[in-house]
Amino acid sequence: MRTDGRLTGGFGFPLGCVAVVAAAIAAKLAPAHAGYAVAAVALAVGAVAVITTPLAAGGAAIVGWAVLSGFVYGRAGALVFTAATGWVAVILAGAAGFGLAAGAGWRLVRRDPPVVAEAVVPVPRKAAESSHSRVASL
Repeated sequence: MRTDGRLTGGFGFPLGCVAVVAAAIAAKLAPAHAGYAVAAVALAVGAVAVITTPLAAGGAAIVGWAVLSGFVYGRAGALVFTAATGWVAVILAGAAGFGLAAGAGWRLVRRDPPVVAEAVVPVPRKAAESSHSRVASL
C-alpha cells in the first residue's frame, strides 16, 4: 500500500527492521571495525526513510540503534549506554532525517502538475438538407 507516494508505516517499519538487521549482519562479516556496521545500518535507515513514513523511519532508526548497541558494541545482546552508542543514535537520527528530507524532495519533483481542463465548445454544424422527398403512406 502506498499513500502520497510512500510506503505506509504498516509495511515500512517491518521493511526497515529487516534492512537494518541485514545491514548489521553483512557489516559484521566484514572486518571487525564497528564503524563499518554503523555506516551500513545508517545507509539502510536512510534508504528506508526515503520510501516510508516518518514514524516508520524513526522506528527503524531505533531498532538500528538497538541492534548496534546490543550486538556490535555490547557483544552479548544487552544494550550498552556509552558515549559511542550515543553518537550512533545521533548518526542514525541524522540518517533518518536526511532520508525523509530526500524522499520529500523526490516526491515534490516527481509530482505531476495539476491538469487544467479548458472548456472547448464545438462550432455548431450546419443543418443537413434532406435529399429525398417525403412519400405519403397510404
